[in-house]
Amino acid sequence: MSKVEDFEELRPLLFSIAYRILGSVGEAEDAVQETWLRFDASSTRPMSTKAFLSAAVTRVSIDVLRSARVRREEYVGPWFPEPLLSDPYEDPARSAELADSVSMAALLLLERLSPLERSVFVLREVFGFGFGEVAEAVGRSEAACRQLVVRARRHMEAGRPRFAADRRARQELAQRFFDALKDGDVGALRELLAADVQLVGDGGGRAPQLARAVVGAENVARVLGTVFPLLSRVDVTFEPREVNGQPGAIFRDRDGSVLHTLTLDVLDGRVQAVRTVLNPDKLGHLGPVADAWAVHREVKRARRRVD
Repeated sequence: MSKVEDFEELRPLLFSIAYRILGSVGEAEDAVQETWLRFDASSTRPMSTKAFLSAAVTRVSIDVLRSARVRREEYVGPWFPEPLLSDPYEDPARSAELADSVSMAALLLLERLSPLERSVFVLREVFGFGFGEVAEAVGRSEAACRQLVVRARRHMEAGRPRFAADRRARQELAQRFFDALKDGDVGALRELLAADVQLVGDGGGRAPQLARAVVGAENVARVLGTVFPLLSRVDVTFEPREVNGQPGAIFRDRDGSVLHTLTLDVLDGRVQAVRTVLNPDKLGHLGPVADAWAVHREVKRARRRVD
C-alpha cells in the first residue's frame, strides 16, 4: 500500500483518538492533518504504521490540549465538547463502549484529567493499546503510564456512572421526551425527568443562553415546555438525531441553518441532564449556522404577543 492508502485506512481511528483527547471536531481534524504532514515527511516507513500514526496524533493532540486549557479557563459560561453526529471509527464488537466514551458526560469527565492522563486513558482504556505502545506515544515509561491510567480511572470513577440504559429503552424515552417537547406538555416532560435533572447550555458568550443551570424536574420541565412553543412560533424546528452517541436533536431556524444541538443523558429510565450547544463556533461543521441573536429577538416579540 502507498503512504496515502495506509494513512486513509487509519484516518477514522486517528480522528477518533484526537477527538476524545481534544473534545473539538475542528482541532481533531487539524491534528490528523498535522499527523499526515509528519508521516509524509518521514523518509522511512515504520514497522507498524498504526503505532506510528497513533503516537503522532496523540503527541500533536497533547500539545494542542495544553494550549487549549488556557483558553478554556477564560471561556464564558459552561464549556461543552463540539457535538459529533457520527464517530468515523467503527468496531462492532465494542460499539457500546466506544459510544459511551464519546458521550458528552464522558468527555466532560475527561476534562478533569491532565493532558497526559487523558491521552493515556484514551489510548489504553478506550482503544485498547498495549502499555508499550502507550508509553511510546506519550514519551513516558510503561511503569509511569500504568500509574497515569490508575489515576485517570480513579478520577473517572469518581464522576457519574456510565450510562447503562438499554439502547432501545433509551431511544423510546427520548422519543417520548421529544414528543412532549413538541407539544409543550410540561406534565409529560416532568414525568420523564430525574428529580435532580439539570438543563445547561454552552453559548460561550457568542449566543443567548440561560444565565445559569436550571435544576430540578419541575423547573426544567417548565422552561422546556415554555420555550419550545415560542421557538415553533418563529418556525424553529428540530430533528431527533444521535449526538455524541446519545439521544439528541439538531434545532434549525426557518432557513434550515443550525441553531443549536441538544443531548440527553439517560439513566434509570429518566433524563438526568439536558445539554445544549449554542456557541456558533462549535456548530459550523454541522452546516450553515443560524443567527441565534436574531432568533432570540423574534422569540421575545412572540412572547410579548402571547402575554
